[in-house]
Amino acid sequence: MTGETDHKLRGDYSRMRPDYTVDQDWDAYSSDEHDLWRRLYARQLSLVPKYASEEFNETLALLKYGEGIPRFDVINRKLAPATGWQLVAVPGLLPDLTFFEHLANRRFPVTVWIRKPEEFDYIVEPDIFHDFFGHVPLLFDQVFADYMQSYGRGGVKAHQLGAIEMLARLYWYTVEFGLIETPRGIRAYGAGILSSGGEISYAVESPNPNRIGFDLMRIMQTSYKIDTFQESYFVIRGFGQLFDATAPDFAPYYKELQGRAPYAPSSVLTTDKVYHRGAAPIRAA
Repeated sequence: MTGETDHKLRGDYSRMRPDYTVDQDWDAYSSDEHDLWRRLYARQLSLVPKYASEEFNETLALLKYGEGIPRFDVINRKLAPATGWQLVAVPGLLPDLTFFEHLANRRFPVTVWIRKPEEFDYIVEPDIFHDFFGHVPLLFDQVFADYMQSYGRGGVKAHQLGAIEMLARLYWYTVEFGLIETPRGIRAYGAGILSSGGEISYAVESPNPNRIGFDLMRIMQTSYKIDTFQESYFVIRGFGQLFDATAPDFAPYYKELQGRAPYAPSSVLTTDKVYHRGAAPIRAA
């Protein structure tokens, strides 16, 4: 959701409040837009049972929002008592600090517009389907929800320290494109994977990408690409690992990483724990 970008932003920013929130205006969605949602939802629903984490699938089955674009107020009545989070409607991408402040206060920004039919398989900028389908189910998981708030608080501090780029890599490789080790093998929990028709099987099954054990400092030094499937994914053992990783003060980490050249997205280091097609991690050769 965060993104200072050169790409011309979509969405109507003319009616936003100072915190970038808007009204969802659910009644304004057309029947064609609801139909597009249903088609996107049906495609992903056929994929996530095999490739997504159990936590994601369990919540998805309870929410049942496949009939059309969901109303945020209806979901909030379930989400607030579950983990204390609320969805807030926004026009699109937000300035970094605004995004972090929302997360720090347990508010998750969700874009109100939906992609065009010709963007069914790929969209440059996150829309309501990506934000809602990919992110919202895991906000019902208490540990992951706490991680998201912790990340937001860390983001506010990173903004003050000029370390946004390093922290953005952590978000990319966990919240957007993270994998998790489960008794059934490696599964996806990152929203960018879960909302993608093509990358969800690629991330879990393809022999092409690297799957590397979670390492906070390694991730914050690893660059990424936004216009292709990922060359590397990082695998956590559980959501508790994410929460524990964000508990310390990151200021010393930023200082240690300052001035270091980032690793390429395809890099495999001798210190990496590398997973092979769902197998247990091994040290890179």
